[in-house]
Amino acid sequence: MSENALLVQAREGTGKGVARKLRAAGRIPAVLYGRGRDTLPLALDPRALERILRAGGLNALLDVSVEGRSDLGTTVALVKELQRDPLRGAITHVDLYQVDLTRAIEVDVPVHLVGKPKGIEQGGVLDHILREVRIECLPRSIPESIELDVSEMEINDTLHVSDLKLPPDVQLVTDPELGVAHVAVPAAEEAPATEAVAAAEVPVEGEAPAAAPAEPAESEE
Repeated sequence: MSENALLVQAREGTGKGVARKLRAAGRIPAVLYGRGRDTLPLALDPRALERILRAGGLNALLDVSVEGRSDLGTTVALVKELQRDPLRGAITHVDLYQVDLTRAIEVDVPVHLVGKPKGIEQGGVLDHILREVRIECLPRSIPESIELDVSEMEINDTLHVSDLKLPPDVQLVTDPELGVAHVAVPAAEEAPATEAVAAAEVPVEGEAPAAAPAEPAESEE
């Protein structure tokens, strides 16, 4: 059995009432769809799905089989949309998309920053601007994440999407000019200049504020 094997059940009925009954039984509603196939309502164990995603990331390929439906075989699918409870964080619904292993697809992949910028030692602050990028590749070539080495960055340096090192069989879709990481000057160092300007605009006690310049007289023509 595959490490990413996910056994699901065919689901009858829709609506909040059905969803509540499924969750009470330790299941959640799901759907499976894809190019050239009808949407199939499902129920699945969210804990099994969580284990796979925790190990392989959100773009892990799932080997989905429907209990009691050997005629459907095993379907390779990706998580297309994942809904979570806003308070508990538990998965409440999932959309699974059947993929064709011979066709390239677009997916979003997280960007992980590696190393400690030199600018940190100079008092700078690292700002992780873009946390994921969109790529295009065959399903079996999807990387779990893309690493970006920031160790040589100094204050005011910026690394862009074009600086990412991608595998040879992966194409970039995101704008290459977008910034991914920036080492900024700490806000505390910018405060004195702002305060100095503000102080210059405050009138000295007992001194009348400067009069506003008179508006030019309107022409009688």
